[in-house]
Amino acid sequence: MAGLKRRVPMHSLRYFISMVGLFSKSGLLPWYARNPPGWSQLFLGTVCKGDFTHVIATKCQKGQKSQKKPSHLGPLDGSWQERLADVVTPLWRLSYEEQLKPVINGYRNKSTFSVNRGPDGNPKTVGYYLGTWRDGNIVCVRSNNLKNIPEKHSQVAQYYEVFLRQSPLEPCLVFHEGGYWRELIVRTNSQGHTMAIITFHPQKLSQEELHVQKETVKEFFIRGPGAACDLTSLYFQESTMTRCSHQQSPYQLLFGEPYIFEELLSLKIRISPDAFFQINTAGAEMLYRTVGELTGVNSDTILLDICCGTGVIGLSLAQHTSQVLGIELVEQAVEDARWTAAFNGITNSEFHTGRAEKILPGLLKSKEDGQSVVAVVNPARAGLHYKVIQAIRNCRAIRTLVFVSCKLHGESTRNVIELCCPPDPAKKLLGEPFVLQQAVPVDLFPHTPHCELVLLFTR
Repeated sequence: MAGLKRRVPMHSLRYFISMVGLFSKSGLLPWYARNPPGWSQLFLGTVCKGDFTHVIATKCQKGQKSQKKPSHLGPLDGSWQERLADVVTPLWRLSYEEQLKPVINGYRNKSTFSVNRGPDGNPKTVGYYLGTWRDGNIVCVRSNNLKNIPEKHSQVAQYYEVFLRQSPLEPCLVFHEGGYWRELIVRTNSQGHTMAIITFHPQKLSQEELHVQKETVKEFFIRGPGAACDLTSLYFQESTMTRCSHQQSPYQLLFGEPYIFEELLSLKIRISPDAFFQINTAGAEMLYRTVGELTGVNSDTILLDICCGTGVIGLSLAQHTSQVLGIELVEQAVEDARWTAAFNGITNSEFHTGRAEKILPGLLKSKEDGQSVVAVVNPARAGLHYKVIQAIRNCRAIRTLVFVSCKLHGESTRNVIELCCPPDPAKKLLGEPFVLQQAVPVDLFPHTPHCELVLLFTR
């Protein structure tokens, strides 16, 4: 149940529908798709099937208005527990009918915990932020006060808090103000295995002093109170930036197994600490099945999996295609994809490490001679680089494109416009434009207004 094809929140729907209207009225959709009979009916009937249209009818009947602050959010003068729930899971106040989706608890396989002062003033609290930096009222609320945090994740966070309160080193809240202990990331799989990753700002500690801290936290989780967490692996990363990749600052395995594994779509998948993997495993399976259905691949198809992560989408469809070509920036994720392919006996896949905008043009040059290419793109919130859009538009072999978006507004909107606009030599968009055919929302984030939106384009 954790991966329902989602009834989308109204404010997201209004935005998406208005964008399609804008594309049509502004000539950003191909000229032959601008003014079809009753475009709104066509859009709602073809692009937004089933429950998608049910939401529009239901929400409009309730007279909800688009606004910056959703009307379902409660007052900000309530208890800190309510204020936290309003920030982290803003739909928690709604009934089943109002949410138009089931209530799903503990769906996460990954949680990121921060270290800051708590509501009681204790500067070493592990949990989630409540408040804003601008107002200077940030506090950190312990994870066990949230229903949708898995028990194992909350347990690890609570023991990490015990460790921090014993440590003579202060947490790192603001880099230039000093401090050392930073985030805690907990990853779990369906078998109950647990990977913990501790981020630490080294400041000016020597290597010997760093070694002492690593040994101390290691001892706490192996033989100390933290042993109750029964961690499968514990990683330590020295980070002087908000986020560091493995290449920038390697993840150091303090003890345990280097990877965790997950079963998904009949595949055994390896997951490294730095690799992206959807936080809702059951929802991810629904998402990837939806993508597979929309691609329409066959034994003559080359599947191009752009921003492929651990390669799950491409590898799950490999038996139905002639070849899978994956591109991913994170080297660890590519290594995971290659391992997963080898372990599962998949021999028709290739995975390339690097930026898609640099790899894709060269990869597509050899795919112009009558070969059918289906592209799947699953970018981060920043969307696709404009050179990737250029390469896709200008490759005549790509007739079908499936775009998975976790944030349609912003850069992804620009991506959609450039995919669908008439040819524009000034922008080097020379190929035939794509036409949006179908949109399927999939609920990966219960109790929140967010969802994954799968868009099918053809030309």
